[in-house]
Amino acid sequence: MHTYRIGEAAALLGVSADTVRRLVDGGKLAAERDGMGRRIIPGPVLAAYARQLHRTERETAGSSARNRLSGIVTDVILGDVSAQVEIQAGPFRVVSLVSRESAEDLKLEPGVPAVAVIKSTNVVVERP
Repeated sequence: MHTYRIGEAAALLGVSADTVRRLVDGGKLAAERDGMGRRIIPGPVLAAYARQLHRTERETAGSSARNRLSGIVTDVILGDVSAQVEIQAGPFRVVSLVSRESAEDLKLEPGVPAVAVIKSTNVVVERP
């Protein structure tokens, strides 16, 4: 079973290490001690917590797409017909090509909040 140290869990959840420590101390996230006495979080426990974190957002979305990344628009490049929109969603940069009309209708410009909704039948999964 894969385990995660506090800092690793924090990076995966997109929160600070202090937040993960508070979750563990508050009993919201189970942790164990490794041979060195450091707190570690079992992979299945962290996965269940991460899934629970965004369950409400997934269940209330009126869409068949399940991949939703909330973020902020960082760049919009308008062309004659299309627009390139860049969103920073936590540590992830998402770039999308949309019609210029859609970008203008949504009033997309740097600084506005946006959600990248991704539906794909071809997603590559890698392990670091």
